[in-house]
Amino acid sequence: MIFVNLPVANLSASVTFYEALGFKNNPQFSDDTAACMVWSETIHAMLLTHEKWRTFTTRPIPATDSSEVMLALSCDSQEDVDKMNTAAASYGGTADINPKQELGFMYGRAIADLDGHIWELFWMDASQAQQS
Repeated sequence: MIFVNLPVANLSASVTFYEALGFKNNPQFSDDTAACMVWSETIHAMLLTHEKWRTFTTRPIPATDSSEVMLALSCDSQEDVDKMNTAAASYGGTADINPKQELGFMYGRAIADLDGHIWELFWMDASQAQQS
């Protein structure tokens, strides 16, 4: 399992944003300082208030216009990639922060959440990728 920990300025707005993308909130690991957002049985995003984040590290929280990591998230179809991209823009995030990728065997679009965390949403046909 992977738990990606992300500092967020507004926890409730971030929960709404991630739910719009298709994540589900796990209330067992959520409170007024953190929300566990489940993508799959193995992928979870822990949204942490800045105060909660600071209990884990003293390193500074990056500015929303900088990048420390880009998280790639596999989708079931190109349509799912497009839906998440649209949802990101509709719920306060930034859609298409990088150019759309259309490589035949792979299709991807990148978004930023409310705090500038980058998610690269992609669909890939693995059988075609091996032939390319």
